[in-house]
Amino acid sequence: MTNTLHRRGSRESLRGDYVVFATTAGGYNREGSAEKLRTFMRIALKYNPVNISDSKQGVKDKKDLTEMIESMTDSSGAACAFDNLYSVRDMLLDLREADLGISINVSGLLDEVNECCKGIGINRHSIEHSLGISGQIDRLPNREILELNTLCGHGMISFNLIKRMIDLVKLGKLTPKQAAGYMAKPCVCGAFNPKRAEMILAEVKSLG
Repeated sequence: MTNTLHRRGSRESLRGDYVVFATTAGGYNREGSAEKLRTFMRIALKYNPVNISDSKQGVKDKKDLTEMIESMTDSSGAACAFDNLYSVRDMLLDLREADLGISINVSGLLDEVNECCKGIGINRHSIEHSLGISGQIDRLPNREILELNTLCGHGMISFNLIKRMIDLVKLGKLTPKQAAGYMAKPCVCGAFNPKRAEMILAEVKSLG
């Protein structure tokens, strides 16, 4: 899975951005995996993710999370975003003990995630990198828009929506937190990090 590898930003900004998700493979371990995916989600909730979703149902309000988890099927996706590595570490410890037999992926700064896994005795199966963007990069939008857009690896946060939210924040009609909440809604997989989006928007506002 590579959709969460293209996040952009400074090292300091990316220190508050981690995604953990579970995947299954058709014909291998998907059949009968629904309860394993539910267990993954219940474990994630213990550590206060800033976003969580079953990609089949989309992001829900906190009051609907129990219903969402109970409705998960073998074909569901399961992903959550965190704003700190400590929660990721504690979640991985629980997942190691649960031994679900499904693939667990962690996206974040490579060296930090590596040290996290080593520190709790997990040997990573593989590591993937984004090679960046090639082609007519002069046609890309500015840094802030790209940082916000790539928080959804499926590209569901449109450039126009981001521009509109930035304008409303600068005008004082929305707070950075409110604007980040609006941007999180189109990202049904749960990889969008509203806390980091709020920080980026606050920075944009401070710069005028």
